[in-house]
Amino acid sequence: MQKLSELVPVIHPEEPHCAIVLLLDTSESMKGAKNADLEEGIRNFKTSVCGVDGEGGDPLARKRVDLSIMIFSSSVTVMQDFAPVDDFQPTPLTASGSTAMGAAIERALDSIEERKLAYQEMGVDYHRPWVVLITDGEPNDMQQGDAKWNQIKHQLRDGEAKKKFAFFTVAVEGANMEALRDLVPASRPPVMMRPGMFSPLFEWLSRSLSSVSASRVGEPLQLENPTIGPNAWAV
Repeated sequence: MQKLSELVPVIHPEEPHCAIVLLLDTSESMKGAKNADLEEGIRNFKTSVCGVDGEGGDPLARKRVDLSIMIFSSSVTVMQDFAPVDDFQPTPLTASGSTAMGAAIERALDSIEERKLAYQEMGVDYHRPWVVLITDGEPNDMQQGDAKWNQIKHQLRDGEAKKKFAFFTVAVEGANMEALRDLVPASRPPVMMRPGMFSPLFEWLSRSLSSVSASRVGEPLQLENPTIGPNAWAV
């Protein structure tokens, strides 16, 4: 039987890696300006990290950040499995359907555990992985307080407490903040994005990942506060 590391190769194994899953809501409610702004923000993220035509960007993050992108509406789709951020090519997003957020979170957490196992098999040092959930709604595949809700709620709290991952929740206009606050860890509550601020959000994400890439594994980091300063994108 093949090892997971053979099925999911790790590029630049001599470097400490940081795996990140972007978990993007592409349900019907994201249609129009929200979806277009999200696409632009992702393109800006790619440029911020990788530069243009080999110029600019963050050379260290390009070696150390492994990016996976999952989108969810009525189902979950892996747009890109873990690969160097250099390999990511932004593609158009189509907004339609309902919001299978529960299934999306489960898929993201499973993929994080698989990626860590691949690192371990190859002897690759790694930072705590990130999951960044961006949504403007609430789940349609589970309800607050039901068995699936409570299971995922426990997974998120347990994972954060044991430093298995860092789970960030970005609420877009229209999101059910009360439900999101109940679901995600109180230690990392959801943040409401200012309308139309996807590009500043992804620029913040780029700078944050650059800070992680340049740090030592396990070193505490102080990320920029997204609610203050000229680059504020959250309220």
